[in-house]
Amino acid sequence: MNGQAKILEPRRLYQQVADQIRDLIDGGEFQPGTRLPSERDLAQKLGVSRPSLREALIALEIDGSVEIRMGSGVYVSTETAARQASTRSLGDSPSELMQARSTLEGATIVLAASRIDEAALVTLRGTLDEMRKEIEAGRKPLDQDRKFHATIAEQSGNTVLARLVGDLFDDRHSPISTQLRVRFEDRGTWTFALQEHEAILAALESRDPLLAQAAMRIHLESSRRRWIDT
Repeated sequence: MNGQAKILEPRRLYQQVADQIRDLIDGGEFQPGTRLPSERDLAQKLGVSRPSLREALIALEIDGSVEIRMGSGVYVSTETAARQASTRSLGDSPSELMQARSTLEGATIVLAASRIDEAALVTLRGTLDEMRKEIEAGRKPLDQDRKFHATIAEQSGNTVLARLVGDLFDDRHSPISTQLRVRFEDRGTWTFALQEHEAILAALESRDPLLAQAAMRIHLESSRRRWIDT
């Protein structure tokens, strides 16, 4: 046995679902230029959840197999040469990513709530003020969003947790997460996120760990629904 044998990365669920859809296209069930069945019908046909199906369709859009037309549906690409044999990894599942963030940041903020100092609270307030200005200017406040979550994680006093929170947040820049953000984030979704951040900050200011944890989990679950379940 070759000790240098390459370890294959497990295929993510959205990759598997995307390959199922591609097989149906290549098998002639869905012709180039035609619209795919509704999301509900296609999810039932494949036996998968709608969030997993959405991620698969985004992956297929990235590689050119389908075209997503907002308000109209998903259409098989007429550029058949663009299709690949199988879906490449485009990053972690956005749905799983948000679930992981909720678990990790929900625990981290409990530690932070009991240790946070006044300087950090001032930093968080300033960050939300900057976030509001970016939203009002029609820009996406990604830097301010990251700073808010990273500052809270740093206040936990645990450098490992702080690093993991930052790493998970930065996974938003993977190809599949970026494409979802382009399609589904807008001024309205960011306004909701800002309101949720305000609730988190209020809980931290009151030094209430359980309220802070609830506010963080509500925020991340709401973000997941806006991002994945739209």
